Amino acid sequence: MFVSNHTSMTDIMLMLYVTKNPFVFVGKKELSKIPLFGFFYKRTCILVDRKNPRSRKEVFESAQKRLDQGLSICIFPEGGVPDQESIVLDHFKDGAFRLAIEHQIDIAPMVFFDNKKRFSFSFFSGSPGKLRVKTLALIATKGKTLDNKRELNQLTRAAILQELEQSLA
Repeated sequence: MFVSNHTSMTDIMLMLYVTKNPFVFVGKKELSKIPLFGFFYKRTCILVDRKNPRSRKEVFESAQKRLDQGLSICIFPEGGVPDQESIVLDHFKDGAFRLAIEHQIDIAPMVFFDNKKRFSFSFFSGSPGKLRVKTLALIATKGKTLDNKRELNQLTRAAILQELEQSLA
């Protein structure tokens, strides 16, 4: 299970570039409505309608099929890009951690340091430069239960936040 901070439109492309394992994204259904992007998005991602409990259940079933095919899963646990650019790392939703526990797959946290500076969601913002990524130590889920979901969420978020704060210092 690949998880990373989500700060820019470049996050998806960078994840595809740096990850050697074949994977599929889990993402918001609303994005499938974006012209052209949505066409490819809904054919390559597991879509979730966060307002629909049945949709969330279907995500787990789709994820299992993809895992059985040898694919990994990628989720941006913030659930979207924070509304305020001053937010370094928003709170994480529990879906990624629930999925990792239920399928007993390790969590591979990744930190995207520069994407917000290079190409943020503000119109005409950004600058040329490098996009740095750091893959952190795997977080095991073997033997964990749904009672550990919050703990895994907090552990993963803390590891990513620590790296982001160190890079700002």
